[in-house]
Amino acid sequence: QVQLVESGGGEVQAGKSLRLSCEVSGRTVSSRDVAWYRQALGKDRNFVARISGSGDLLYYEDSVKGRFTISRDDAKNVVYLQMISLKPEDTAIYYCALHEMVAYASHTYWGQGTQVTVSS
Repeated sequence: QVQLVESGGGEVQAGKSLRLSCEVSGRTVSSRDVAWYRQALGKDRNFVARISGSGDLLYYEDSVKGRFTISRDDAKNVVYLQMISLKPEDTAIYYCALHEMVAYASHTYWGQGTQVTVSS
């Protein structure tokens, strides 16, 4: 059974930092792409950052480049999202997702999300 559990969300003032964690069980993060998405109230879920299974490819949505860093700890099977210089527009529920290909079909597993609220 694949499970993703996010943690580390909270309420902070603009300019502060948070680090989100995504603990994965049932799959090894060192061999699969893991990404962070976010969904603001009343809006669609959007891509934030992604780390490749090899760990050497990192992708970011333009608005978070230079402020957010995705990383992982293979020994703990955890993926992180370090967020600095937070802005009110970063307020959203943040989800992590594990992407894998099985028999040429893609599949995505989602966590339950963690709320990030940034006040001005």
